[in-house]
Amino acid sequence: MQWLTALTHTQLRFGKFSGIMFGLVVYVLLTAAVLLWYQDDVEQMNWADREVFNHKIISKYQLNDTVLQQQVLARLGAPDITFAQQQGKVLYQILYYRTHRSKADGITTADECTALLFKNRRLIAIGDAATSQYQAATTSAKP
Repeated sequence: MQWLTALTHTQLRFGKFSGIMFGLVVYVLLTAAVLLWYQDDVEQMNWADREVFNHKIISKYQLNDTVLQQQVLARLGAPDITFAQQQGKVLYQILYYRTHRSKADGITTADECTALLFKNRRLIAIGDAATSQYQAATTSAKP
């Protein structure tokens, strides 16, 4: 009879352990599924979350990779500020995404953004270099 009591206690301990392990595995799988397949919706983010998100994504862009404008728009959504100029067959477009706020005035300015410069819809410069290259390219075209 004593062996039956010991067996029952062992089964209960194993049952609790199995339940805890099962719950932990389900939790890990659900967390992984959300992280891998759930895309952040920039349109639903508040301004602070969007700034952090924009900074995080832009910091991953490398100029030696081929990053197309459509990919950026699909990931980051519409830019906060944009300018474009056509020079013959070359299209320069600069997109500004807000990545840091300097003043809580409700107005987004270029100094609160990170610039992305595209030449014929391919990323060629990021940040201050993008602004400088855009200004150089567009002022050289004016008579």
